[in-house]
Formats: sequence, structure tokens, C-alpha cells
Amino acid sequence: MSTGRSQKVKRRMELLQQVRIIDPAQQVDRFGDILLEGDQIKSMGDRLTDYPAETTIIPSSGLILGTGLVDLYSHSGEPGNETRESLAELAQAAANGGFTQVGILPDTVPPLDNLEVIAALQHKSSLLHLSETQFNLPRLNFWGSAWNEETKKMNGIGELQSAIVGLVSSHHLGNLDIFRQILEYVQPWQKTLAIALQPAQGVVREGAVSIRYGMSGNPGSSEAAAIAAIVEIAREIPHPVHLMRVSTERGVELIAEAKSRGINITASTTWMHLLWSDHAVGSYDPNLRLEPALGSESDRQSLSKGVKQGIIDAIAIDHQAYTYEEKTVAFALAPPGVIGLEFALPLLWQKFVATGEWSALELWQALSSRPRQCLQQQVKAIAPAQAVDLVLFDSEKTWTCTQNHLKSPAANTVWYDQEITGKVIKTWTNNC
Repeated sequence: MSTGRSQKVKRRMELLQQVRIIDPAQQVDRFGDILLEGDQIKSMGDRLTDYPAETTIIPSSGLILGTGLVDLYSHSGEPGNETRESLAELAQAAANGGFTQVGILPDTVPPLDNLEVIAALQHKSSLLHLSETQFNLPRLNFWGSAWNEETKKMNGIGELQSAIVGLVSSHHLGNLDIFRQILEYVQPWQKTLAIALQPAQGVVREGAVSIRYGMSGNPGSSEAAAIAAIVEIAREIPHPVHLMRVSTERGVELIAEAKSRGINITASTTWMHLLWSDHAVGSYDPNLRLEPALGSESDRQSLSKGVKQGIIDAIAIDHQAYTYEEKTVAFALAPPGVIGLEFALPLLWQKFVATGEWSALELWQALSSRPRQCLQQQVKAIAPAQAVDLVLFDSEKTWTCTQNHLKSPAANTVWYDQEITGKVIKTWTNNC
């Protein structure tokens, strides 16, 4: 006897009329009609007139249809800190913000350093997709932990490689010999090795601001020195290396130089480092306590130019939920990190696209196609019969950032209780 789930379900037909199509794969930013059957594009053109009578017509003037957003890395509260945010809540928050893929960092409790823990999370993730929702939930990509800090040994990378999108390892100038060992060991699998640069001690960037506000600073030179050393090792041992959370002007320069030399390196910065500089920490708002610390305005501008030019390949959200009690403490005592999956797109759009600093395509490349390339995934075009993730975005719709509108239970953001312009309307996630 067949079950209802095994029976073929008639999929809804929807026609998006005169929607603005942003497709980084084809370098397209134009208006047109798109006919969808469920999550599949049936046809598209300047103006469609041939479609089934039962089709739902969606007037889309002012709406934007782009390829699904990809967040390279964020933090899951599950397992170990479900009171902050569960895996299901994180996935719902991501969909609410237009993300169709999210990378989960291995800093869970227990960490993602063995196949059993990863398999359990993958199973839980698969169960989330069994229910139909307004937002198709994103695929969750799990990063494996390359190094066990307690045992001072590499984890079982061989058994992990089929279950993970890549490996994460944390390095500073004092342990780069470990980076070399890991890089040599993982070469056969060609999985991306993401490097989290460990900052020096301090809660703000060292300089005039740290002196003015009386807080311990960490020098930007520590990041630059680590990047320079990593680049040289990556030159000797060819392997896909991704530099996470780049935050300095000098870091951007070093990455540009490495790419000009043909070294296989990609890089990302976080959306917060593009929107804020260290002058903002004068508010002592613990939601500006980040790692790495916010840089100078010169750093911020260099990161912005780096994204525009493709030197910085991707914008990561680095979403990290905390409870009210954890984050509502003195600035220096606050754990670093903020939420952002649900409103990064509209805030970046208003900051860079609405002002003309970036084109819409440049933003979409940094949030969609180039993150895919960092993960060595194929970049797909918006086209009929193509399995491609999609997001429908209204750049003018206003809403207030409160728990009434957020899917995440966390509120650790400087935008809480503020009006935001720009809202994701719907996502379509394919198994691609």
C-alpha cells in the first residue's frame, strides 16, 4: 500500500510578472517574467502569455528574484547550547533572511570532530525538510574540526571527509607548523580548509579608539602577519585554503597579492565588519563585541573595496545566538558574536546598493555565487530546467526587528527594536 508521501503531488504554478532578475552566473540584472512549478522554473522571458489557467499571478513590480544566498559559516547552538538557538530555529532564521545554504561551524558541544556527531546533526537537518513551510529551509553544510586542542592531534579527517563541506582549523603565528601538517594531510581529498585567524588578546582594535575608551586592544598587525605566513605555506602546498573573518586593510592587500601570484586562496569578511568601524564601540554596546574586533574606518573601506573587486570573495554572516543574560554584561565581558541571518541582506542592500557604492550584482556575487565557489560548488544560472535555489526580495518593505518578526529566539543585535527596510518574501531551495 502506497503512502501519501510517495504519491505524486500536483505542484502549484506561479507566474512572477516583471520581476527584477539578478543572476550572477550570467551577469544578468534585468526585468522579466518567470513561470514556476513548485520550485522549478518552467519558462521565462520578457513577457509570458502562455501559461496554465490555474496559475497564480504574482505582480512583482519592485520585487527582486535572485539566486539563493549562501552563508559560508555560522554557529549552531545545537548540540550543547539549545537554549540559545536550536538547529531548527537557526534554519528558519536563515530561510527568513533569504539563505538557501548555511555552513555550520564545528564549535558545538560536543564539537563536530567525529562522524557520529555529524551524522546525528545531518539526520536532524533532513527531518526539518519533511514539513512544508512558507520558506523552504536551507541546506545545512557541516564543517569538520581538523585539530583536537585537548589531545594536540589531528581528528579523524579521513572518515569525516565524505560528510563535511570542508575543514576548519584555528591558527596564529605560534602554531603554523600545525597548519602545515594539516594541509599536507588533507591534500588527497581537496576539501576546502578554512582558517580562523586567532586574534591577539584584547576586546577592541589597538589604536586611538582603544586608548580613548580605556579598553584592551589587539593590533591589526597580528592578523596581517598570520595571513602572510599562511599564504607562504599555501604557496608551497597547493590546496584550497579559505581565510575567514578578514578584518584589516593590510589583510586585503596581502590577499590581493597572493591571488596575483596564483595561490589557491579565497577569503571572506563578515557583514558586521562592512557596516561598522571601531568608533562605534564608544557606545559600549556588547552587541558590537566581535571577534576579530571592529577595525578602523580605513579597514572598513578597504574591506568594502575588496568585496567589490572580488579580492574578498564572500560576505559571511557568522551568526551566533546568545541568551539575554549571556550578552547583557559589560562590553569587555561579553562573549563575541551577534545574530544576523534574518536582516543582513536588507542592511547590506541599503548600505551599499541603495547608495550606489556597489551594484546589485556585486552584492549578490558576494552573498551567493562566490561563496559557492569557495566551497567548490557549481554556480548555476536562473534558467528553465535548471535546479537552482531562488530568493524573492522586496528592497522597500519595512518591518521592525522584534521577536514578532524574527524566527530566531535570540535578540543579540544592535538593530533589535529598530525599523529595517528590505524583507525576504520567499525562498525556493532545490536539492542541488
